[in-house]
Amino acid sequence: MEKSLNKVELKGNVGQDPKIVNIENGGTVIRFSLATHETYRTKDGEWKEETIWHNIVAWSSKNMPDFSKIRKGTFIELVGKIRYIKFRSSSGEEKNITEILALKIIVPLAE
Repeated sequence: MEKSLNKVELKGNVGQDPKIVNIENGGTVIRFSLATHETYRTKDGEWKEETIWHNIVAWSSKNMPDFSKIRKGTFIELVGKIRYIKFRSSSGEEKNITEILALKIIVPLAE
């Protein structure tokens, strides 16, 4: 039985045209932001919508669409996992990045 799980499912719109990089070994990596929205009621009874931005990274594989189909505004669905990355900048400052490593991306057909 599995004792731990790191799984994320998101549906939203791509925030800007992705950065697509072809790697020497023939693979491709894509990076983009994804907006999801939550609607909730405040203490005063007003409805409010909040946009949450997620940093997405994905590698080409059989579970991935043609990355050229993913553009600013495209609605996508994805399954992935959260990654936390720590590094030092060129100035020596410690930085932290949270991103979603997409393991499967679906680009639904436009209706």
